[in-house]
Parts: sequence; structure tokens; C-alpha cells
Amino acid sequence: MKNFATLIKALDSTNKTNAKVAALTQYFNLASDQDKLWTIAILSHRRPPRPVNTTLLREWASELANIPLWLFEESYHIVGDLAETIALIIPPADSSSEKSLTQYLEEMIILKKKSDEDKKEYLFENWEQLNYYERFVFTKLITGSFRIGVSQKLMTRALSKATDIDEDILAYKLMGDWKPQETSFQQLIIEEREEDYLSKPYPFYLAYAIENEPGDLGDVKEWSFEHKWDGIRSQVIIRDHQIFVWSRGEELVTDKYPEFSAFAEAIPDGTVIDGEILPFPEGEIGTFNDLQTRIGRKTVSKALLKNTPVILKAYDLLEWQGKDLRETAFVERRRLLESLYDKLKEEEIPLHLSQTVEVSSWEEAAEERNRAREMRSEGLMIKRKNSPYLVGRKKGDWWKWKVDPLTIDAVLTYAMRGHGRRSNLFTDYTFGLWSDDGSELVTFAKAYSGLTDAEFRKVDAWIKKNTTDRFGPVRQVTPHHVFEIAFEGIALSKRHKSGIATRFPRILRWRQDKKIEEANTLEDLKALIPNPSKEMKESAES
Repeated sequence: MKNFATLIKALDSTNKTNAKVAALTQYFNLASDQDKLWTIAILSHRRPPRPVNTTLLREWASELANIPLWLFEESYHIVGDLAETIALIIPPADSSSEKSLTQYLEEMIILKKKSDEDKKEYLFENWEQLNYYERFVFTKLITGSFRIGVSQKLMTRALSKATDIDEDILAYKLMGDWKPQETSFQQLIIEEREEDYLSKPYPFYLAYAIENEPGDLGDVKEWSFEHKWDGIRSQVIIRDHQIFVWSRGEELVTDKYPEFSAFAEAIPDGTVIDGEILPFPEGEIGTFNDLQTRIGRKTVSKALLKNTPVILKAYDLLEWQGKDLRETAFVERRRLLESLYDKLKEEEIPLHLSQTVEVSSWEEAAEERNRAREMRSEGLMIKRKNSPYLVGRKKGDWWKWKVDPLTIDAVLTYAMRGHGRRSNLFTDYTFGLWSDDGSELVTFAKAYSGLTDAEFRKVDAWIKKNTTDRFGPVRQVTPHHVFEIAFEGIALSKRHKSGIATRFPRILRWRQDKKIEEANTLEDLKALIPNPSKEMKESAES
């Protein structure tokens, strides 16, 4: 644990990529194989489940520190991080522990099934044996929310330096449903086993957002265009008469989409399709809000399958007849995909083709992009015709050209403190719009990004002087400030007080030129919904 805590401290103390890679490489060269395996698991979001809830953690930490719970809570709201607060308030350790990272994690797995009294005793014993940073890391692991500024790609780069194994091969090895309790470092990283690859997807290739004018990409004839669909990026794999469905988050979600089981009989073995899972109610592409009714469900009921069926919108073919096609030019992969689709389109299976859009100029491409919301897409994907399928986000060959966001002017109504470097500032805001009769402000969205540091500090100072009520960490403020809120999508929703859900809301600008009476209404927001009459009819029927 000492070595792992030292690593996390080094990673947490720099924003320089090379320094992080160096720290990780040194750790992978020195740590035991078991600890290396668990470190890979933690940094690729394969943490063990949380053994103790945060309410008990706060109560027990305040007891050990001999301070009242209210004082702990106030400290927590100022610090902004539970593990850091606990590490700070508990008295310095008078002993030390030599247990490894693996030992701690194995104990935490067992701890989950123990009584609260046993859990409390375990926490007290370990909190009192660890120094500040070890205690911070230990508590982070206990909370199950271990996050550090290291991407899996960066971790893979360091692991490559330490093992001399190619990054792309390592990225492939780390994909899939592996667990550190069920494998070893040797089996996962060093050994080559053919059966391990039956269900494994390929690392996803990600596009960059267009930074300048699309015409700067050169001759339009060198590029392929299609709509950018707003669903769940996935790979569907058919091997050995079995189907495996993977999300971009490296989660095996085959059981969440039983509609796709028909693919196993219809599509030949040795096929991997890259595409987007989209909701398809009543034979039309739905909204992401529709899709959320399927996400996170442990079981998919018959009613849910009927009301919110899904399709796979296919746009790339990564494997065909068992051969890896990623080095093949995009247009050739598309030709094979289209040929496969032509043979299957009469079959009653939920496979659709993401059609290529033919344009002869960038002006025509812009016109097609303007149709995005009508098509229920986010804009256009622009792919170089001769491009291979790479790993991760690589600039040059794949670009996304999203439509401009929707915007609305709203009033700041509530605020919470931020996290990390903003933990001492109120930077997490809730916004309201006027009700239809103009009598009240109705909450519709939350946002915490979009202002400069100077603007955040100015708003924070105003919030502290204009708080009208408190609800735990939340402060209600006097309605006074108007902000322009941008968002990518909008749909009716029964889960929100406003009756409307917005996708990816963020602050576009602070409208100091506007009074709150000039802010928009809920009716204005509803007017932004594509096909609002159809949406409202579907909402009423459901």
C-alpha cells in the first residue's frame, strides 16, 4: 500500500503527461505482480464494490476524530472530498502497516459481508495505522469512487514501457470482462491464450471535434459523410455461434439487448460490427431519453421491449470471416458492411445501416448537417476514405461536426460547492425557467462549467451574500442572475419537475445585460423539442 499511495501522490501532484507516465512505469517495474494487476484494475475502473456506505464512514470518522458530526459535515463541505476530509481530521498514526495493496483490497471484498460493528473495528484499526496519504487512498478505495487524473490510455502507455508489449496489444488484452480475483498478471498481460479472445472487442476508434472550418480538411472527395447518431456506441461480435455486445465503456451488455440475439443465427461467425445502439419506438429513431429507460436495468421486461425496442445502426466492419480488417481502408470496410447488410435487410433482425451521405461540396455537407435534428442525430461524422481503424482518439482521419447547441436564458436559483480545486467555491448551479403564467421559477437543469475562474469567484461572492435558505450543502439564492444555458438535446420527461430533460447542459455565458423578467419560460423550452406534438402524444399515451 505504501508504494501505491506514493504512486497516487505522484500522479496527483502533476498535470504533465510525461511525469505521470514515468511514475506509473517506475511503479510497474517495482511492484509485485498481484499489486500491478490490482492497480491496472483500479485505473481501468474495475474496483471492488463499496463495502461501507458513506453515512457510516462520516459517523465513524467523526467519532474517531472526537468531533461532533455537524463539524465533520461542515469540514466536508469545505474540503469537497470525503476521503480527503477523513484523512485530515483523524489524528496522525502512531504505528504503521506493511500490508500490500492486494491484501487491503482482498480484505475490503470480505468486509462487505460483515456486520457494521466488524466494519467499524476494521476501519478504526487501519485508519490509525496509516499516514495521511495512505489513509486518503485507503478511504478512496473503501468508498468505491476511486478517481485520479489518469486515463486508461496513459496507464497502458506506461505498462507498455514496463513490459515491452505494444500499446495496441495491451489495449486489446485489457478489454473484456476480466476480474483481478479471477486471473493473474501473467495470464492477463504476459501470456497469449486464444480462448481469451472469443468475446473480446477491439479498442474503439474515437473522432475529434472539428476545430476550424471543415473546408480546411481539403478536397471534399477524400471524405465520407454520415450522420452522428446519439445512442450507445457499441461493438457486436459474432464468434463460435455466440453473440457478445460491448459498450464503449468496456461493459458487456449482451443481456440488456435481447433483440440482438437474432444476430447469432443471421450473421456469419467471425464478424465484428461497430455501430450505435438506438431506441426505435414505433419504427422511428427515438431520443436518448427513450434509451435511458433501458440503461441500468437489471432485467428487461416484455413491456419495456415493446415500448422501447432498440436497433443497431451499423457504420463499420472490424472483422469479417475471422479476419481483422482494421488496417483495411474505410471505404473497403464499408463496401463489405454494405454487402453484408444487403444480404440481411430482408431478415427480421434489428440491424440498420448508417447510410453514407453523398455531397459534392462542403456547402452541401453544411446543408446536411443542418438536417441533423430532423434526422435525430447530433450532426455529421467525417471520415477519410482511405483511413484505417485506429485505437483511441487520434487526430487526422475521423472528425465529428456537431450541430450548434440549443440555448435558453435561465435564472440561477440554487448552488452547491464544487469539487477538487473548486471545493471552496460555489460553482455547481441549478437553473429555473418561468412557469407558463409567470408566477414561479421552475427548475429544469444543473450546470457546473462554462464560466471563467474570475466569473466563478464573482458569482461565489454574490451567492454567499444572497443566500435565502440552506438545505444541507445546497444554498437557495435570491433570483437575480440570468445565464444562457446550452444543451445538445431535449425531450419530454416524467422524471423531471419541469417535465423536460436536457442533454449535456452547460453555461454558455453570463447574461449580465438581462433582468430575470427577460429569462425564458417553460413554453419557450418546449418549443425547442423536435416534433413536439408527437412527443407530447407519446408521453400522454405512456
